[in-house]
Amino acid sequence: MKMNKFLLCLFLVIAFVITGCGTDGGGGAQPEPTAPEDTEEEQQQDEAAGDAEDFRVAMVTDVGGIDDKSFNQSAWEGMTRFGEEFGLEEGTDFKYLQSSSEAEYAPNLNSLVREEYDLVWAIGFLMGNDVKTVAQQRPESQLAIVDMVVEGDDGELLDNVANITFKEHEGSFLVGVIAGLTTETNQVGFLGGVEGALIKKFENGFKAGVKTVNPDADVIVQYAESFNDESTGQQIANAMYTQGADIIYHASGGTGKGLFTEAKNRKRNNENVWAIGVDRDQHEEGLPENVTLTSMIKRVDNALYAVNEQTMEGNYPGGEILEFGLEDEAVGIAENTENVSDEAQERVNEYIEQIQAGDIEVPQTDDEYAEFIENL
Repeated sequence: MKMNKFLLCLFLVIAFVITGCGTDGGGGAQPEPTAPEDTEEEQQQDEAAGDAEDFRVAMVTDVGGIDDKSFNQSAWEGMTRFGEEFGLEEGTDFKYLQSSSEAEYAPNLNSLVREEYDLVWAIGFLMGNDVKTVAQQRPESQLAIVDMVVEGDDGELLDNVANITFKEHEGSFLVGVIAGLTTETNQVGFLGGVEGALIKKFENGFKAGVKTVNPDADVIVQYAESFNDESTGQQIANAMYTQGADIIYHASGGTGKGLFTEAKNRKRNNENVWAIGVDRDQHEEGLPENVTLTSMIKRVDNALYAVNEQTMEGNYPGGEILEFGLEDEAVGIAENTENVSDEAQERVNEYIEQIQAGDIEVPQTDDEYAEFIENL
């Protein structure tokens, strides 16, 4: 009888333990928690990271190189930012080849295509013919060029070339407004690199801005026929300042270093002269004499970054023309405005609104500029 009671108690204890283990309470095993679903942003980041694992991009500079304080440097800054943000390895997943002469453009482009980079950039319109040749010879390649529209022999866009352009004339108009309102001599200068349709956009936009706010001002124009000749840039700047110009705007790449050298020399001799930078904020180029009035910003870095990301995501814009302007904040004036008067800043803001609204059509060519002046 005692044994039966003992067995009954043992049975009840076992039953209790088994039942307890099967419930959510007590010290029994708990069901594993369900992991929360990724947010849409996290999913996009994961997808981008996955795309970046296999994506490789490179660029060919013109003779100015990545430390030209201007166009090429801005492009490399965009490339570096892209590489860092997507975890790419410099020198393998992203890199540049610097050209020491125009003869190296095509070999450098071909070299990167042979290395099977997913996207190969040509930085500058001077590479237009070479991009066309490489694109036609290597139809499997994906190329992009800044400041040029590349067409085939039939006049049609090439499917394996993305054409990146900017509304430089709009940004140049704005720095022209600042120059026209700031000059004390009514003489300003424009120093161009290689004369052609692209730099003419800078020239004519600048002249239009000057004349819009100061019809009495004269604009001296001269081209160095080089984007990498500091000595010639200084000689031209010297001649313009000597003729009475107190402000010079350059669109000449590395040649513009000579402008800043000349302006600083004259400022040390107590001459009240200014330089206007281009492509990126060139305020530091005017230090310590502080001769940079303002700069026309051209966000090559942002455009390059955007096209890299498009291509990485499978949306390579080959056979297209992408134009970046004021509405994209891709051109404009530098954030540093310490040397710009309040009046000039206010007028710049007014003209930005008018240009974006279509009330002002900024000229790009000589003919458009002549018509613009007639209608002032």
